[in-house]
Amino acid sequence: MSSPFTLTIDWLAFTLPSGSAQDTMQMLGGDWTKSATGFRGYPASWITASASRGVGKLGTRAPRAPLEVHVDLSAGIVAPWPSGKVRTILQWILKQDGHLTRLDCALDDRNSCVPLLTIRQAIEAGQCVTRADRMQRISSSSIHNATPSGETLYLGSPQSQTMLRIYDKRLESQTKQREDWQDYGIRWELELKKDRAQGCGQVLSYLEEADWLEFIVGVLRGYVDFRATSRDEEDEFRYRAPLLDWWLLLTDGFKKGRLVVEKEAQTLPKVKRWVSQSVAPMLAVIYAEHPGGPAWLERQILAGKRRWKNKHRGLLKKETPSDSTKDAGGDAGAPSQGGEGVS
Repeated sequence: MSSPFTLTIDWLAFTLPSGSAQDTMQMLGGDWTKSATGFRGYPASWITASASRGVGKLGTRAPRAPLEVHVDLSAGIVAPWPSGKVRTILQWILKQDGHLTRLDCALDDRNSCVPLLTIRQAIEAGQCVTRADRMQRISSSSIHNATPSGETLYLGSPQSQTMLRIYDKRLESQTKQREDWQDYGIRWELELKKDRAQGCGQVLSYLEEADWLEFIVGVLRGYVDFRATSRDEEDEFRYRAPLLDWWLLLTDGFKKGRLVVEKEAQTLPKVKRWVSQSVAPMLAVIYAEHPGGPAWLERQILAGKRRWKNKHRGLLKKETPSDSTKDAGGDAGAPSQGGEGVS
């Protein structure tokens, strides 16, 4: 039986002082499209989108630093990467003298062993020992039927280099109608920026992947602890008070958890959204080619249909062929990998 605790690398942003946009996109993978607008002050930009969710943006050619390249990759792009790819990308960034500007690490308590209410009550009782000075609670619900759609506890400021979000990932996923919503529970999400992101990325780049969990739990506990104390006690006592039992069990569970690659079942609407966001501009260029653009596109569609495999037929809920009709040496039953769309 697998552990109910998991770690996912959930966001990655970095800047290369001198780099090539094409080399960077090739290293990251995915299908990138030139954007007509700039990005974060960079006049030249490219965008990529996964079939399920997530957007990646790349900007370069800023007048102040023409060779600088900046990349933002959201959760839907990074979360499906195997940990080996994350490690390789981090090593590559550092080899280019790059700097991480954001790195998010999501620790999931998938069985909700510790409810959000327990965590909030401990914070309100002064049992949270942390460098953060602020806790914010945001709840959301449907306007039409008042159905709760989530609650998030924020520890720290968005302007600081470390912020912790704690929320019900299961409820959020259910609200978004994700098919795998039951696989989730309470998420502890560390958002690291600037020096904190750089330091964490440096360690993950050389640390064996089996040791990532214990390191990230150490980062979490370096930022927040839950102890049998109150806010009226002296700081010396607060930092030495015994840890709360549920916090001991939770962090120990995280250490024994597993690294995961988030996968989301493909659906036709998701594929259409990916085509619209990532491929449509280039299709429009081909279509505008006079006089052969439309005819060429039609030929590719017909040829593409002959290359269908089980994953493509499955999107239309058609019966898959028997083993005897599969492509020789093909990988007909292999799931689509994150960030690549459907080919």
